[in-house]
Amino acid sequence: MAGSRRGFLGVAAMAPAGAAALGAPAPARADGGSLAHAVDRLFAKLPGAVAYKILAPATGRTARLELSANAGRQLFVGSAFKTFVAAEALRQADSPDIVRTITTRQLALDASVWSLDSAIFNPPHLSGMVSARTALEAMILHSDNTATDMAMKLAGPARVRAFIASAGLTRTLIPDSTRSFFGYLLGAPDYRRFTWAQLVAAADDPIVNPPLNPVQTLASSADDLVSFYARALQGGFFRHAATLRQYRALLALGDVISLLPVPLGVSAFAKGGSIDVPGFHALCAPGAMFFDEVWVYFCFIINWKAAAVVDPATVAAMAAASSQALEIVKDALAR
Repeated sequence: MAGSRRGFLGVAAMAPAGAAALGAPAPARADGGSLAHAVDRLFAKLPGAVAYKILAPATGRTARLELSANAGRQLFVGSAFKTFVAAEALRQADSPDIVRTITTRQLALDASVWSLDSAIFNPPHLSGMVSARTALEAMILHSDNTATDMAMKLAGPARVRAFIASAGLTRTLIPDSTRSFFGYLLGAPDYRRFTWAQLVAAADDPIVNPPLNPVQTLASSADDLVSFYARALQGGFFRHAATLRQYRALLALGDVISLLPVPLGVSAFAKGGSIDVPGFHALCAPGAMFFDEVWVYFCFIINWKAAAVVDPATVAAMAAASSQALEIVKDALAR
C-alpha cells in the first residue's frame, strides 16, 4: 500500500525545518483574547481541514484558559487512537500490582497479529511470546502496529469501543485492528479476517476506500481527545494510583513528544498519529503538558488533500505551528 511503510507518524525530520521557517513565537499577553489571536494566526494559512483545542484548567494562580477552532469536527487522527487502547488494556488489569500483571502476561507474536509499520517487532522476522507491557510500550513509543494489534487483541476492540462510548466520546471511531483497517482501505471483501499473507501480497496495491470512513477508520475530534486526556491523566478512568502512574509512564514515551516538539522544561504526555497516501494526508498531535503546577491539554489535527504520496512542507508547517502554539501558552501561564 502506497505510503503505508512510512508509518502513521511522519513529522520526525520536518518539525525543525518548519519551525525555522515560521520563526520564533510572537509574544502574547496572558489574557484569552490576545492568546486566541496569536494561536489562531499560526494555523491560518494551512490547507485543508484544521482543528485544535488547548485547555488549561484554573489553578490557584492562573485562570481557566480554553482556545479552539473546529474542535468538534470529526477528522482522521491515525495512531492517536492508540491511547484509548492503552487505557482500556490498563483498566482491565487495574490493580496496585499492575506492573507485575502486565509484565508477566505473555502475548503471542506471530502471523495472527503481524501488521505493517512495525519498527520494533519487525514482521515476519520476529515471533514468539512478548509481555503485554512490552507490547504497550512498543505501541506508544514507536507506534508499532503489530504491537497495537497485540494490544487490541488483549483488550478486545468491542471493549475499547464500549470504553470510548462510556467516556462520552461521540466523535471517536476505531478499527478492529490496524490490519483490518489496511484491509478495508485496500478493498478486501473480508477485511476483518485479512491475513498477514494477504496484506503482504497487496501492500503496493492502490487504495480503494478513503482513510476517513464510517466502517474501519481512525477518527476523532479535538474536543474528544482533549476531554479524554484531561480525565485519563488525572486518573478518571482508573481505580488505583499504580495504574495511573503506569498510564502516565506509557504516554511519557509518546513518539510525538520529541517529533513535534513540545517546549523544554515541561512534563509531556502524548500519542500522535498521521497518514500519507496519494491524495490524502493527516497529522494529529494530542496530549498534555505539566509545568509550574499547571496542566495544559491539547490537540492539533490537520486533514488535507495533495496528490503526492508525501507532502513534507505541510507536515513541517503544521508541526511548527503546533509547537509554537504550545510555547505561547506555556509562556503565558508559567510563573
